[in-house]
Amino acid sequence: MTRILLVEDNEMNRDMLTRRLERKGFTIEAAGDGEEALKKIAASQPDLVLMDMNLPILNGWATCRELRANPATQTLPIIALTAHAMAEDEQKARAAGCNDYTTKPIDFPLLLAKIDNLLTA
Repeated sequence: MTRILLVEDNEMNRDMLTRRLERKGFTIEAAGDGEEALKKIAASQPDLVLMDMNLPILNGWATCRELRANPATQTLPIIALTAHAMAEDEQKARAAGCNDYTTKPIDFPLLLAKIDNLLTA
C-alpha cells in the first residue's frame, strides 16, 4: 500500500484530504509543519509527500530544500500544495525541489493523476 505524508497546518484541510486519499487506498500520515515532516519522513520513509508551502516553524520551501540536500531523501517525490497560483510560485516550488505543484482549492482528480504519475515514473 502506498504511504503518503501529508504536510498541512490547516486541520480542516488535512482531515478532508486525508479522508479522501484513504478512500482511494492510500495510507496517510500527517504533519502540521516542516520540522515535524522531516522527523516523520526519517522515521517512516513515505513513498510520496504532499507539501503545503506556507507552514509554521519550517516552511515548505525550506523543508523541500532540506529533503533534497539529504542523500536518503533526495529522490523522494514531493507535490507542492499551495494557495499561491502565480507562475513564479510554481517555479519557486520546483526550484526548492518539488516534483510537481497543485493549487488550492485542490482539484482532487488532478491531484490523483499527479500522484499516479510520480509513483509510476
